[in-house]
Amino acid sequence: MTQPLALIVYERLLPGSQLVNRLQDLNYRVQVVAKPEQLVEVAQNAKPLVVLADLEPARQQAFSALTKLRQNAATKHLPVIAFGADEGDQLKAQAEAAGVTLLVSHTAVLNYLPQLLDQALQLD
Repeated sequence: MTQPLALIVYERLLPGSQLVNRLQDLNYRVQVVAKPEQLVEVAQNAKPLVVLADLEPARQQAFSALTKLRQNAATKHLPVIAFGADEGDQLKAQAEAAGVTLLVSHTAVLNYLPQLLDQALQLD
């Protein structure tokens, strides 16, 4: 059986590399998207099961890429787990507008990754 593919967009080395390792421990193949603006193209070609996106430090670029992902017919179905600093209602509103499936803190994404993946991948 083929391992599911997770795309991850991050710029900060420490949380990003930790998340890659955690995903691999959960038997996911992982492909890192170096620049948020490449997300849609990579997602169309790679056909991942889930997308994870670090919202720091380039929050606006990340939200722009996630919005384009949702607007693209070939990628709009993909669940997106976004993580960043907990900044309250403004961040939640931006994430909702961009079509984020789950918004969590950096700590939560590492500590609760299996549960977050299960929740994001649930079919309606």
